[in-house]
Amino acid sequence: MTTQETTLTAGDAEVAVAPGNGCRVSSLKIAGTELLRQGERYGCFPMVPWCGRIRDGRFRDGGRLHQMPLNSPPHAIHGFGRDAEWTTARVSAAEAVFTYDLTDPWPYSGRVTQIVALGEDALTLTLGVETYGDSFPAQAGWHPWFNRTVGGADVALAFEAAWQEERGDDHLPTGHRVAPKPGPWDDCFGMPDGVDVTLTWPGALELKVTSREQWAVVYDEQEAAVCVEPQTGPPNGLNTAPRLVTPVEPLEASTTWTWRRLREQALSS
Repeated sequence: MTTQETTLTAGDAEVAVAPGNGCRVSSLKIAGTELLRQGERYGCFPMVPWCGRIRDGRFRDGGRLHQMPLNSPPHAIHGFGRDAEWTTARVSAAEAVFTYDLTDPWPYSGRVTQIVALGEDALTLTLGVETYGDSFPAQAGWHPWFNRTVGGADVALAFEAAWQEERGDDHLPTGHRVAPKPGPWDDCFGMPDGVDVTLTWPGALELKVTSREQWAVVYDEQEAAVCVEPQTGPPNGLNTAPRLVTPVEPLEASTTWTWRRLREQALSS
């Protein structure tokens, strides 16, 4: 696995991307303070060509039934992008572009592109999925692991959702929508006006995760980190709410994280 990372800086913000480790954002520092949980499987990885779990690893495309490897038995989880070695296409002062080609065991040929763009107070991630041949169903999204504690403060999550996907014992949506329930969560929420979730580390930093997409999984059951995952459909969405990638219409998604300090010197204290 290639270990070389690409680093972008803007003002006092610094982001590192590891194309050899699933093209994950391995680090996001504001004024030298790390916001993402560190570790080979953490940071923020792209979920592609599907998000979350596929029930029993199986999905249909018309009359064809496809079986994916069960990397989270009895299901398949989070796609192949996070385990792939991506290619660095180009890097400038504030933007980097990475690609990887879909291949076996994914049954369709295509290319995934991730663009990482850093500003002084915002990070924008963009995913594109295009086909080299036949149309196919797909999903795209991100799985960030934000540190629960930043600047000595524990995070608070705030968002408004139109509904919560009822979760079965197998951690997959049952197909029923319910009123949003209080946490802790490992749940998918519907936000028809777009994802908008605020993480606040009191006295330190406020960070907003936004996206035009209408789905977000929120996970806060872990002691070390919380996850806010914008995505193009719910878990098991290849079966229940697929987006079609066609030769004339790729799948495109983006998310922007915007931050502001809540107190001078809070991050370095």
